[in-house]
Amino acid sequence: MSDLFQASGLAASGPRPLADRMRPQRLQDVVGQEHLLGPQGTLARMLKTRTLGSLIFWGPPGTGKTTIARLLAHETDLEFEQISAIFSGVADLKKVFETARARRLSGRATLLFVDEIHRFNRAQQDSFLPVMEDGTITLVGATTENPSFELNAALLSRSHVMTFHSLHNEALHLLLTRAEDMEERPLPLDAEARQVLVRMADGDGRSALTLAEDVWRAAGEGEVFDAERLQEIVQRRAPIYDKSADGHYNLISALHKSVRGSDPDAALYWFCRMLDGGEDPLYLARRLIRMAVEDIGLADPNALVQANASRDAYQMLGSPEGELALAQTVVYLATAPKSNGVYVAYKAAKRDAKSHGSLLPPKHILNAPTKLMKSEGYGDGYRYDHDEPDGFSGQDYFPEAMGRQTYYDPPERGFERDLRKRLDYWSRLRKERNS
Repeated sequence: MSDLFQASGLAASGPRPLADRMRPQRLQDVVGQEHLLGPQGTLARMLKTRTLGSLIFWGPPGTGKTTIARLLAHETDLEFEQISAIFSGVADLKKVFETARARRLSGRATLLFVDEIHRFNRAQQDSFLPVMEDGTITLVGATTENPSFELNAALLSRSHVMTFHSLHNEALHLLLTRAEDMEERPLPLDAEARQVLVRMADGDGRSALTLAEDVWRAAGEGEVFDAERLQEIVQRRAPIYDKSADGHYNLISALHKSVRGSDPDAALYWFCRMLDGGEDPLYLARRLIRMAVEDIGLADPNALVQANASRDAYQMLGSPEGELALAQTVVYLATAPKSNGVYVAYKAAKRDAKSHGSLLPPKHILNAPTKLMKSEGYGDGYRYDHDEPDGFSGQDYFPEAMGRQTYYDPPERGFERDLRKRLDYWSRLRKERNS
């Protein structure tokens, strides 16, 4: 249908958004993806050899995936076909494949661009494999989701994954300058408001141009907007944050690593980013409890108390008051001494528990409630620690077949300094009393 409109000239005469009118006509005009299109870029090297394999474009919206696919088809003299996984089914795919086969018989190859390819189910994704392998199509799939999780391994193994980056501020400013050249008028924004508009775009070129259009529509003759007025005119764009996908995992990873890295300022920033994106505060409370035991542990035993208390406070107060209790815990955990000593010890003990089978405890620490068990030596030689000097017997409690193991090795940090002194003291006593 779009081809019919173009052939009739209606597409050119109808109103088109600024972002569509500014779509680059040459690959060198694409901004923000220098790692792919620059002199040493992966796509640039492919184009030099004019051998374009099937590709998966992975990246956030508004970064040029569709535009680059269209221009690649032009550069390699391939017929460009575009479908969206949102609106297409098996029947549509069959029709596209049949058209591509017929075109191939006439000597023309096809570049098939599939937008939102991750929306296709496993069977639909598998349907691409035969036509990719026999050269009927060169597939370029676009996705905002992590291909490792959303695409079949067979499809991925036949494709190169190209990662698209959010547009950096310089690229967005360049787009705005080009828009001003096309419109032949400056954006009615002061310097600060222009910076705010770029931040609102959040790395999305299409969003930046849409916001610019909104500004031009709202501006009166000679009017120039400041940052405050800009925010009144164009509603702030929601942050890119999908609670069930990459945005979620990227931000919680950033929060966790900032706490582990003892950076309370960065930790607070990522915490607020997640709240701003609509994250469930109780999810964050659970993760803070995890950080308290995994990354702080016994270096500060109060960390877990603080994390649990902030969860209880949030449940009592609700939002937004309760979020301050969680923020307090973020700062407490980030500034606490760090230790993963218990975490490491737990994993090591767990490995041994699985690998050594069903070993019995040594007989001297087994109870003997029956005469038979007493006759078998259960409980023989057990020394009651409270009756021993220093309240410590030094006996061995590991299975005899394993021998004594050491899992917990507390670092010289926080409260664990004291624990290390105790363990070293008991170790000396054990050696003396067992010798």
